[in-house]
Amino acid sequence: MTRTDELHSTAASRLRAAGQRFTAARESLLDALAGAGKPLTIADVLIACPGLPQSSAYRNLAALEQAAVVRRVITDEGSARYELAEDLTEHHHHLVCSTCGRVEDVTIPGELERSMDHTLDRLARRTGFAQVSHRLDLIGTCRDCA
Repeated sequence: MTRTDELHSTAASRLRAAGQRFTAARESLLDALAGAGKPLTIADVLIACPGLPQSSAYRNLAALEQAAVVRRVITDEGSARYELAEDLTEHHHHLVCSTCGRVEDVTIPGELERSMDHTLDRLARRTGFAQVSHRLDLIGTCRDCA
């Protein structure tokens, strides 16, 4: 089974569990997100999926998000970008440009990730918070906007 087949099978299963179907439009959206290597704006999605109406893209992304197949990344200016849910890819963080809204995936060194996990676990225990996961978005200015 290829990585794409696994992604489609997992998405179909999660959508069924959420009372939704795995349609051709949703398959196209997943393939676009999987091939992008970075979170995509709606405009990016529409370029990657020619012929998909904007309203359909929003509706299908919402269904995929509800089924935990897609994750929405919100930038400083409030616009959304979309990527595959982290458990379908790998754990990573984001560099977000506060000027243009560009988002880049970044993986931090394992030692720092473990240290951050340890610190967050201690904080969660101390406050009685049941931590499940974490996200780190570094907000700054990208090289093009600097």
